[in-house]
Amino acid sequence: MAAAAAAARRAAGLLPLLSSPSGARIPLRRALSMIPPPRSYRFLSHAAMPFSTSSASASNGAAVERTRELHLYNTKSRKKEHFRPRAPEGEVGMYVCGVTPYDDSHIGHARAYVAFDVLYRYLRYLGYEVRYVRNFTDIDDKIIARANQLGEDPFCLSKRFSDDFLSDMANLQCLPPSVEPRVSDHIDHIITMIKQILDNSCAYVVGGDVYFSVDSFPEYGELSGRKLDDNRAGERVAVDERKRNPADFALWKAAKDGEPWWDSPWGPGRPGWHIECSAMSAHYLGHSFDIHGGGEDLIFPHHENEIAQSRAACCDSSINYWIHNGFVNVNSQKMSKSLGNFITIRKVIEMYHPLALRIFLLGTHYRSPINYTIEQLNVASDRLYYTYQVCAIYLFDRASSYSGRALCTLHDCEEICQQQQSNSGDSLPANTSSCILKLHDEFETSMSDDLHTSVALAAISEPLKIMNDLLHTRKGKKQEKRLESLSALAEKIRVVLSVLGLLPSSCHEALQQLREKALRRASITEEHVRLKIEERTAARKAKQYEKSDEIRKELAAVGIALMDGPDGTTWRPSLPISEEEEINGVSEEPDYLRTLVVYSLDSYISYELMR
Repeated sequence: MAAAAAAARRAAGLLPLLSSPSGARIPLRRALSMIPPPRSYRFLSHAAMPFSTSSASASNGAAVERTRELHLYNTKSRKKEHFRPRAPEGEVGMYVCGVTPYDDSHIGHARAYVAFDVLYRYLRYLGYEVRYVRNFTDIDDKIIARANQLGEDPFCLSKRFSDDFLSDMANLQCLPPSVEPRVSDHIDHIITMIKQILDNSCAYVVGGDVYFSVDSFPEYGELSGRKLDDNRAGERVAVDERKRNPADFALWKAAKDGEPWWDSPWGPGRPGWHIECSAMSAHYLGHSFDIHGGGEDLIFPHHENEIAQSRAACCDSSINYWIHNGFVNVNSQKMSKSLGNFITIRKVIEMYHPLALRIFLLGTHYRSPINYTIEQLNVASDRLYYTYQVCAIYLFDRASSYSGRALCTLHDCEEICQQQQSNSGDSLPANTSSCILKLHDEFETSMSDDLHTSVALAAISEPLKIMNDLLHTRKGKKQEKRLESLSALAEKIRVVLSVLGLLPSSCHEALQQLREKALRRASITEEHVRLKIEERTAARKAKQYEKSDEIRKELAAVGIALMDGPDGTTWRPSLPISEEEEINGVSEEPDYLRTLVVYSLDSYISYELMR
């Protein structure tokens, strides 16, 4: 029964972990239901403050103790607030503004949707059921302009880029939302809402266009903090002199030659940008729901206008939490096509594993601006490799069917541990239990404090180090209940990685993919590396240490680190040596008197080399 329950938890990877006071030793089954450290990495920032625990009711109707109260920053109140869903016994409603698919998705899109994917995952981890809606604005001025430029049907173009976007999100391991509505499928809902706004005297018709009157909504500007006199028309439309107020915005646009259109009470036309999200969120979540999110650039005018028109259509419309992610800069400059630093997701993952981009994005708090550089992406990729390398455990288990030197995934490690439990009891060493409890506390404290993913990432540093010691050091290999400790630590790291969206289907496959990307960045093949290793080995045997040093440095300069051991020389991706020296101040010893130190952020892995 216990094994089945653990398997169910692992399959979901999202259930809450409950802690309790412990003694010198904790039964394995209890330790496996708990979670732990901080050691901030040099590229991770924005620490979280701890706070007290409490309990809440699960959204599925069953009483579930929550070990942390979730606090989220509300843009509207300009402060962090305790998250209290509108329906404690029901679903959490979350709407995130989606893309306008007229071009390839860029790293700004990745930043936004990775951030809200983590929120989605963490809400589910805490026991909430979540209805997550993310739309496609599949008809828009930009789509029409791009389609005309390419001589393509606007809907074919938007469908093509929508499919590419979904592929990008899958590569980044963003979970599919509950619903992904398209504007073109909800024209009737949009027209109905515009009618309601007109009936409530909050809009007016001019020559087939329908405009919202901002003067009819005294609260206009509360979200953005702007005064009405300071507001300007939305960036997507030119000022129309027919407007009663320059800040008035279009709800419906009269048809123009060569543009898609639909029939309406005001004549043929198409929706304005802002009304689309109000209509679709109301259709799928109701006029009042819990969370509305998007990028910081949407606060004004898009979300400000959404509030105004939604309230004009239904006076009871209300969103509890407005959540926005920060901007992405490239080499300390604002990303834009005009500056030539517009970087697509696809361009990044040509050279880097998609999860390297994801861990880079999670290394900065979602509300803070993030600066994209190749150097920082290399650091993130290096950190990812180290994490998966420790998790893809080589175990020699003489007492089980895993005889010989076998590469084990986290799941395999758990199976080995279960075989060992029957012969060795079910308790863990005190240091393992302490580490697990610490990880649990650090992880939930940081994530519940407005999703401090950087600290959650740092929390797995100590467990990874302990696992590495258990695998590679003499002292670790002799530790009591070594396999059980490895499995328990691996399971807890697995849960953290799952909530952060960083858990691969196979650590072995992920490592191979990371190696392939490193070779591509270095513009060399694995065969070339093999030949260099053979050439260096021959030079060392001939005591031509200067030549062997040159070969090692040549590969290190392009991000290929050589590692010598009893079984020969292997290689792994690493920071290009110039970047590593700049970031860490590391300089290597020459071949004839050295122990190679492979540096991975704040953790050193030392390999004693054969001379």
